[in-house]
Amino acid sequence: MDNEKIKVLVVEPEKKPYAKEISSGLSSLQHEVGGYIQAVYPYEEPVAIICDEEAKLTGKQLNRALRDEGGKIYDVVAGTFLIVGLGEEEFTSLTPEHMKQFKGKFNTPEMFMRLNGKLVVLPMGDERVKAKKPSVLQKLNDMKATDTPTAGKKAHAKEER
Repeated sequence: MDNEKIKVLVVEPEKKPYAKEISSGLSSLQHEVGGYIQAVYPYEEPVAIICDEEAKLTGKQLNRALRDEGGKIYDVVAGTFLIVGLGEEEFTSLTPEHMKQFKGKFNTPEMFMRLNGKLVVLPMGDERVKAKKPSVLQKLNDMKATDTPTAGKKAHAKEER
């Protein structure tokens, strides 16, 4: 069934999700997520998250937080992932309703920082999503530079040796 086409939702780091038609076969799913696939079933709806099972281990960029009903983060997906529909024995196209629902759920890209030993998740503004902007580290350094007497120094300037 490698040639059957299914309509899925693709969620990439720092980007808004988008619909894409892909082959339902294993090699196509692996190609989309960039590695060996893992299926996760965190929702009551008949959908699955298909992600790279080694994304965190290989250092892929954190993408979106998964939250429980109370909004508390219980996991973070790294790398590109897909939302697919579930058939009796295979992955299927998302229904138009599920496409809209999960596009809305993951519409705002997130950025991740570790502060005082805790993971902080912040929504990314549209200006950051559409264009290449300074990284979070650069922004933090800029904020520090304006709050300290050494405001004239460049953030993270390399020392000449």
